[in-house]
Amino acid sequence: MVETNQTSTSVTEFIIVGFPGLQDQESKIILSGVLMTLYLLILVGNLLMIFIFFADESIHTPMYILICSLAFLDIIVVTVTVPKMVAAFMFDFKTISYNSCFTQLLFHHGMIMTESFLLGLMAYDRFVAICRPLHYPNIMTNLGVVRKIISCWVGGFVCPSIPLSLALRLTYCGPNKIVHCFCDHVSVIRLACSETVVNNYVALTISLSTLFFPLFFILLSYIRIVRSVLKIAKSEECVKAFSTCITHIFVISVFFLTAASVYISYRIPGTSTDMRIMAALIQNILPPLMNPIIYCLRTKEIRESFLRTLRKNKILSVT
Repeated sequence: MVETNQTSTSVTEFIIVGFPGLQDQESKIILSGVLMTLYLLILVGNLLMIFIFFADESIHTPMYILICSLAFLDIIVVTVTVPKMVAAFMFDFKTISYNSCFTQLLFHHGMIMTESFLLGLMAYDRFVAICRPLHYPNIMTNLGVVRKIISCWVGGFVCPSIPLSLALRLTYCGPNKIVHCFCDHVSVIRLACSETVVNNYVALTISLSTLFFPLFFILLSYIRIVRSVLKIAKSEECVKAFSTCITHIFVISVFFLTAASVYISYRIPGTSTDMRIMAALIQNILPPLMNPIIYCLRTKEIRESFLRTLRKNKILSVT
């Protein structure tokens, strides 16, 4: 948990306001019910992906290690924020302690940045598999992939630690109502009584860097993949090569489009606060919800592995 010296601040807790335009009890109950349902679906979908991976040794390969790690990350992303949202909307438990708020802030932004790096690593995996197939077994070993995943996690948490440390140095002397569904950097530092220009520039620079550098790397990887695939003489091999990338492209699109919507919502003048909060909420929930659905629908090996696991455990009878 984040700890800080609070001698320079009189604020010991914050109040999560939520959506300013949805403060009536009926709207909050409906919203909390929707959030709880989506949270359970996310848990079931991603836990199922992890269960399939551990139950079937035949898919213990670099690509599926990456998919499993993405599922684990998605569970943490929503668990950091959604239960507190439900408690605030349904039971009016809106207060969050000073240290807990900054801990949530660190984990939320850390998870988002880690996922950005992880998607870049997944693009690299597809690039090596298609463009350097003979070198793939040496470059993308299971142990090597685990080490690369750990590097993504370390980088994902180091990046938000910088604006977090700057935010902890600010003085919070009075206002303590966070106009958001959870503690995010922009909403928290707006409550500071001291100057936040440096904080805003540092946070924006790091956020855009961790968003666009992985995206640029992903686009570059897929440009080279397309060029390599188009050189393949047989159309069937071409289709097979592209099919291994389509799933990842869907996942990338969901993540980066929702992330872009959040940044755009803060840059468009006149965008309502409710719309900005909704954009952040969609970024928080949609990718973890869609990822297992996309992988199950688009990846034949996962579907077959799931059926094998059911038959192995005698859950599905063989006819």
